[in-house]
Amino acid sequence: MILKGGRRIALLDLVTDRDVAIARRRVGDAMAKRGCRELMQTRFVTAVSEIARNAIVHGGGGRLAIYEFPGNRKIGIECIDEGPGIADVEQAMTDGFSTRDSLGRGLGGAKRLSHEFEIETHGETGTIVRMTGLQNTR
Repeated sequence: MILKGGRRIALLDLVTDRDVAIARRRVGDAMAKRGCRELMQTRFVTAVSEIARNAIVHGGGGRLAIYEFPGNRKIGIECIDEGPGIADVEQAMTDGFSTRDSLGRGLGGAKRLSHEFEIETHGETGTIVRMTGLQNTR
């Protein structure tokens, strides 16, 4: 598990678009506090935004935990929803695939913008996405 050794520093509910904005800000603040370059912050915060929005739109809401890694230059998140799961993860990760009117770049884009990425989905019990972002210093 990519979050092994991490310490949870925040737990946020994901219900509305406002919660996505709060998640973005909290992750960005955590990265800035650790001296992360703005480009790396922007990349990872964008990935977090995509995952959080997916939890709300497709999973009916969820929770997002933020992790720090003492002695390591990364930050992580775990986003959990209790929605219907993803029928075909490989297809969902393909650019252009969308179950709604969108560009279909959410999951694949989040994976590309993160350092590490893992996804678990279980039929009627929901989806868990874990990602880390590097703490490249200035």
